[in-house]
Amino acid sequence: MKPIDHPFFMRRAIELARRGWGDTHPNPLVGAVIVEKGVIVAEGFHDRAGEEHAEVNALRSLARKPMPGATLYVTLEPCCTHGRTPPCTEAIIAAGIAQVVVGATDPNPAHAGKGFALLRAAGIDVIRGVLATDCDDLNLIFNRWISTNQPLFAAKAAVTLDGKVATRTGDSQWITGEAARANVHHWRRYFPAIAVGAGTVLADNPRLTARIDGAEWCPWRLVFDGLLRSVLDKSMPRVYTDEFRERTIVVTTAHGGLGYVRKLNSLGVKTWVMPGQATTVRLADFRQRCASEGMAGVFFEGGSHLFGELLQARELDYLFSYHAPVLFADDKSKSILRGLRTESLANAVRLERVRHEVHGDDALIRGFVKYPEKLNIDEAAFNRRNLGE
Repeated sequence: MKPIDHPFFMRRAIELARRGWGDTHPNPLVGAVIVEKGVIVAEGFHDRAGEEHAEVNALRSLARKPMPGATLYVTLEPCCTHGRTPPCTEAIIAAGIAQVVVGATDPNPAHAGKGFALLRAAGIDVIRGVLATDCDDLNLIFNRWISTNQPLFAAKAAVTLDGKVATRTGDSQWITGEAARANVHHWRRYFPAIAVGAGTVLADNPRLTARIDGAEWCPWRLVFDGLLRSVLDKSMPRVYTDEFRERTIVVTTAHGGLGYVRKLNSLGVKTWVMPGQATTVRLADFRQRCASEGMAGVFFEGGSHLFGELLQARELDYLFSYHAPVLFADDKSKSILRGLRTESLANAVRLERVRHEVHGDDALIRGFVKYPEKLNIDEAAFNRRNLGE
């Protein structure tokens, strides 16, 4: 008898899960397929928070009782508790599914493994861990949110082979090619929010939307501007005036001035005035504000000052680093991840659970940031930084 190709069916479930890309927060991306006699007979995925889960959608699309011996493939352990929808374990048991093949285990410590136990107690054969790493990778944001109630802070950098982001004159468009830039928009669509510093807004006047296949989607757009220097009297940045301006939040301090805050609010732009006496925003306070607002993930896109603060404060959780086959070989060209004094490999910041991808001629290395026990900060170098990023 030919062995069952569990990874084949799980790959299809992963493809289905991605159809909810960016729409399910704070819920996970989940895909499911029902297989009878080696053939997929029904499919489902979780479309958005509050709506039916992937397993239930697959069972409903079948529109009949599964045949004896039917197998359900699902990318994430079926839920076993009541939320906005009933437990998926109940629906699976009631349907008469004989076998459930699962990719990733529920990351919630309070629930992990309980769905498996309930299914087995009902006499269902359970196989777990099929393409688990790929299934986990679907839910970078959800996995952190459900296990810690904290948002995932990720940053994106596009660099040359020698780690530079711009020439000595500031020329940077474009270091990476079209395929890599399209992948950035793919991740913009995934995250609930994009963040940049005031310098980036002033220098590049970005739109900060996700543009995919001719469609445009706007996440929350966060501008870090402790002194509100991006609030201009004449030509205001487009994120404060365009059709998505009500999706813009300026993260500032009490030093920014109430007059500028009122001006932004009158345009429809939101402001978060963070606590403290400093002229820059404490990132730990910002993280807690995101948590209280239910903002589960933030994609930081610049600039170097903001990235340096993220590293120094140990607040960067995940890094997307796009590497172009380009060399500047110029000591005066610009880097983006600076401000540390790394004197030994033991003090280096590393990535773990790394994923490697190729987009056109460019390579993407992405992974979770792992900080050394001791992080040496080069205060002098950081203070000399060009703050007009």
